[in-house]
Order: sequence, then structure tokens, then C-alpha cells
Amino acid sequence: MDAVVKSLSARTAQANADKIKSERPSREEAEAAVRTLIRWAGDDPNREGLVDTPKRVARAYEELFRGYGQDPAPVLERIFEEVEEYGEIVLVRDISFHSHCEHHMLPFIGKAHIAYYPNEGVVGLSKLARLVDVYARRLQTQEAMTVQIIEAIDHALKPRGVAVMIEAEHLCMSMRGAQKEGASTITMQFSGAFKADPNEQMRFISLVRGASASQG
Repeated sequence: MDAVVKSLSARTAQANADKIKSERPSREEAEAAVRTLIRWAGDDPNREGLVDTPKRVARAYEELFRGYGQDPAPVLERIFEEVEEYGEIVLVRDISFHSHCEHHMLPFIGKAHIAYYPNEGVVGLSKLARLVDVYARRLQTQEAMTVQIIEAIDHALKPRGVAVMIEAEHLCMSMRGAQKEGASTITMQFSGAFKADPNEQMRFISLVRGASASQG
């Protein structure tokens, strides 16, 4: 039953993605929308400093949100099985990223830390950083991004366990609203051996913080 539900969910998600893609506005419509926002903010989109801003914003959005055109599956598809039976923890920490809050479309900037216990092999270390980028280059919540990363690794590598920690500062909190500059948000998600054993969670956190597990 779970497999059927997941299959139906995947088909629904793909159908929604195809619909959004088919209904995607043209570049001209996007640029017109930027001009409208400039006018709404109280400025003149035809003045010298702003006349080319709609074009620049459209180009910037293509880069900032390129994750919508990227499939995370190929990023992790090449697995190295000949690793001399290595089965200990693999940790990549301090993966820098920038994303945009889906609530206010303002940036949140931070670092991701990813660990896993290999089972059927390992993936190139740079691939984990690329995976973070795929999901970060979309409108996001930090909580959802944390879950998306761990689920992608679980699905592709089938490891004995995965741990993901994300630390970020949200400009929607520091620039507006509460206006608390420097406040950071931490999210964590665990699977497999990490989820089952609190000691493994503490080991992961200790390694991320730069201390050895024995000192944790």
C-alpha cells in the first residue's frame, strides 16, 4: 500500500510540475511584472538607472532559481562500490549555500552539513554539495530543504543512515518583521542508524562542531 501511495504521489507531483512548466510566463511577461513592482514601490521604471532592471532581474532569476530545471537524481547516480569495504561515517560539513524564502522571496544564507554510513558504496564528495545547490536554488523553507536532501540521499545511496543539519540566517527575519540581525536557524533530520541511536546523533553534532566524538 505504501508503494502504491508513493507511486501515486510521485505521478501527481510530476503532473503538477508539467502543468507549471506549460503555464510558465514568457520572459517578456516576467519583465513586465518587474516593471509593475517598480511602479508599485514608488519609482519610475523608465528612468535611466531602472530602464534595464527588468531584464537584469529576469536573468538573475534564471540563475537564482535554476534548481527548478535540475533533477537531483542524476547528481547521485554514480556510486563508487570499490572503497575497500569502508563502512564508517562520511561527513561533508560547511557546504555553503544561498536560497530564497518561499514566504517573502528574500534570501536565507547558510551552511549544510551532511553525513551518512555507506552501505552499497559512496558518492563523490562534490556531489553532496551539488545536491544542496539543486534544492537551494528554488523557493524554499529551510525545514523542507532539510527533508528533501536527506530523502534524496536515502533513495539514491540506500545507506545505513543519513544525518543532515542546516544552519542559516534568514533575511526575512533580519531585514523585516522582527528585524533581528544575526539570528540563525538550525534544522536537523536523521534516518536509519542516526535516527535509531541518539549516540550517533551526538557523534554527528560533535563532528560538525569540530570536536571529536570522544570529546562529545
